[in-house]
Amino acid sequence: MPDPFGVDRLRDAILQSWLASPTRLHEDTAAESDLVGVGYRDRLLTELVANAADAATEAGAAGRVAVWIDDEALHVANTGAPLDRSGVQALTALRSSSKSGEGLVGRFGVGFSAVAALTDHVQIRSRTGSIEFSAERTREQLAGTDLAGDPVPTLRLAWLIDAPPASGFDTEVVLRLDGAADAETMLTEFCTESVELLLELPAIETISVGSTTFTRTRDGDVVTIGAQQWREYVAPHARWLLPLRGEHVTAVATGVLRAPTRTDVELTVPAICIGDVRLTADRRGLHPDAEIDTLATGYAEFAAALSPSDRLVLIPSPGFAAGHDDDRLRTALIEELSVGRWLPGADGDDLIPSRSEVLVDLTPGLAALIGEIITTLVHPDLSERSALSQLRSVGVTEIGLAEIAARLTGLEREPRWWGKLYAELSMLAQGQVDELGALPVPLVDGRTMPGARGTVLPPYTSDAIDAGSEDDDATGPVAPSWLPTVHPDAVHDLLERLGARRISVGEMLADPALQSEVESDPESEQLARSVLGLLRGAPDSPVPGWLGSLALPTMDDGDLRPADELLLPDSPLAAVLVDDSPFGVVSPEWVQRYGAASLRALGVGWDFTLTREEYPTGPEHDLPDESQWWDTLVDVPQTLIAVRDLDLVDPDKWPQALSLLAESPDVAVLLTERRGYTAWWLRHYAVIDGVRLGGWRAPSDTAASGLLDPLDHPHADNVAGALGSTEVEDTEQARMMLSHLADARRSITPSVAASAHTELARALRDGRVHLDDLEPPEGFRTLAGTVATEAVVLDAPWMVAALDPALTVSVMPGEFALATNLADLLDIPTATEEFVGGPVDAGLESTWDAQPWALRSALSQNRELPVGPIRVHSQLVVELRRGGSSVEHRVPWWRDEGGLTHVDAESGVIAG
Repeated sequence: MPDPFGVDRLRDAILQSWLASPTRLHEDTAAESDLVGVGYRDRLLTELVANAADAATEAGAAGRVAVWIDDEALHVANTGAPLDRSGVQALTALRSSSKSGEGLVGRFGVGFSAVAALTDHVQIRSRTGSIEFSAERTREQLAGTDLAGDPVPTLRLAWLIDAPPASGFDTEVVLRLDGAADAETMLTEFCTESVELLLELPAIETISVGSTTFTRTRDGDVVTIGAQQWREYVAPHARWLLPLRGEHVTAVATGVLRAPTRTDVELTVPAICIGDVRLTADRRGLHPDAEIDTLATGYAEFAAALSPSDRLVLIPSPGFAAGHDDDRLRTALIEELSVGRWLPGADGDDLIPSRSEVLVDLTPGLAALIGEIITTLVHPDLSERSALSQLRSVGVTEIGLAEIAARLTGLEREPRWWGKLYAELSMLAQGQVDELGALPVPLVDGRTMPGARGTVLPPYTSDAIDAGSEDDDATGPVAPSWLPTVHPDAVHDLLERLGARRISVGEMLADPALQSEVESDPESEQLARSVLGLLRGAPDSPVPGWLGSLALPTMDDGDLRPADELLLPDSPLAAVLVDDSPFGVVSPEWVQRYGAASLRALGVGWDFTLTREEYPTGPEHDLPDESQWWDTLVDVPQTLIAVRDLDLVDPDKWPQALSLLAESPDVAVLLTERRGYTAWWLRHYAVIDGVRLGGWRAPSDTAASGLLDPLDHPHADNVAGALGSTEVEDTEQARMMLSHLADARRSITPSVAASAHTELARALRDGRVHLDDLEPPEGFRTLAGTVATEAVVLDAPWMVAALDPALTVSVMPGEFALATNLADLLDIPTATEEFVGGPVDAGLESTWDAQPWALRSALSQNRELPVGPIRVHSQLVVELRRGGSSVEHRVPWWRDEGGLTHVDAESGVIAG
């Protein structure tokens, strides 16, 4: 067999050296053991693929690697330059490498010893010739010598074999596996490792592991392996890769330096680093003379090549370095990033971080406004608070809102620009508004105030006419003389947080400064026009009552009269008022100029006029009987809205007046609010057919059916809040309800009667009525729905089954605490005062949980099962005694004088 590699000569030379010096054999064995156990442990595929990469580089073509297992052997085949003499020499030399030439990792050098970790029988099949290493053949070779029986290395003696590489490949390494090898696990691990190797070794394009093939493709700077992608940048001394997730890169959590394959040098940098740097002989650590910081050269250019939103990914995260080498590289990367021009600026240009400033959480809108003014600002996409520590690490200076406000001082811009600025700043300010205290604020009169404090915000309207204009069609912002008003185009809620007062039209009109001017000169035409100019754009605004004293010209003679003493021309209110009402008619010219709605808001009447006030403090609104209503309130209302001048309605025209009230959208809602002033006054003082409204009920109100008569009016259901109910407000209503309950001609259901009794008793308890003011009724509405001349008030629920419903009066369930009050009001006894008695037999001692029927009953009622002792009766019969007579009744349950509950087992009732 031809020997193209001089294998026989090499083997003979090594054997002679061992025989001449057995120590050489022991050294070779120990050296191989050290490389397998320490230097190249767990690097089998890495070293074989690295050899394949060198072969592909030498061949000048993209390399392919295939890995498979069959016949108890692991096969690793590759394309590229085949085995040559120098390669065989390197393989047998153990400590040397045939590496020469740029871009080579180390063909058949000491790294090949990794195969000895898996097997002691290796074949290298190549199209130029094949060799075999075998520990068994080595031992046979030494048999009969003084070295027989000594441990031997696997990779020193080689033999030629006649075995070509797999078809389609130039070289094939075959490792014989023993029975302990887990082939499936080995291939799974190789699959994971293959992706890493394709990243590290550009000369290899495809790795197949079993039936799984991994192929690296490249599209520009995007590297793809299967479903995974990386963005790559080639710097002068390193290749850098970042994983891609969709269109964006992400940082790696931790990793190791690759040179080009993985070393044991741990890194905490955000990108995969494949560097050109000197390593130790085992390629696991840095050589003492290695300059790892040179790998940082060009790192800033990598950042600049990324999309702006991804660039901060390249900044090493704050934290402890993994070691001295990692610390050196991190420091070099930070320095490179600090002075490079790569950081996106707010104005669109890239900035040098050490000369840049960041406003935390800068918005795109704010950047667009101030980017041209403050040209050193970092782009908003990179200004989130979560990025602050990264930006600081590369030298970016953080600035705050106070600095922004200071740099804008003296700036001239249109009010609308300032409004946009405030809108953007408000999203940043949150709890830091004090820093914007000096922010410039434009006013309607053209001035710019150094800060918002002391200014007021105009009303929410763009249709208020200028108070000083004589042009009926003139529109624009109103600038009342009594307030420094922010220009409407600049208005934003931020200014309120900075000290400006938020002024709606209502608040503007309620300002004490205006009140002072009105009190000083109520006949000022300029003041009247100012107020009406505001109301023209916001006629629904609340208007303080004192503004009604502002004088307006009248229709007949032009004399000035207070607005609240005037009506609009053709007002429907005039038709329902008494003949001698004090109202005049406002000038039609003013109606045409300012609109009826504005004049009505000021107090000029059309239909009924409303009085409005936020946060009222007492009955100070010149409303009839207001103090009496105020005394009924439990809580002071936040807003008072009430109809004025109800006492001026002609008593005979209340049906028409009620329609006028119900048909007014603003008033109609007040007629549903029972606690409000308007509904209260109507219930007590408005009279239809000789009965005040509180004596009528809405037709739809069945809760008072029979007790109160329904009001015959087209809007009766719409004014329900102004009509009566079972609730007792005063003595007059109590008298009426007692009279109606005693009237046998009325059909009143027991439930309506019980509800009425409950409210009567509650009114007595709460002091709304007093016994001295009421006469006991002559009849009592009973549980049978009939009227009795004598009865008792049910005050113990267990007695209801033992009493005659035609002689029993009751409150509603759950209200038995009011039974005594009802008995006092009706001047009749309670049931427990009139009757005594209890069960006729003691019953059986038990507990609720001991009775199966009790649980079933609780389940059917969806209630909790009671606890405690009870007495169970097969038939619970009680004896009631009244005077000298007694009577027995079967009842479902009873509570005796000792508080013990008795139950009828057959009834299945849970009570007590």
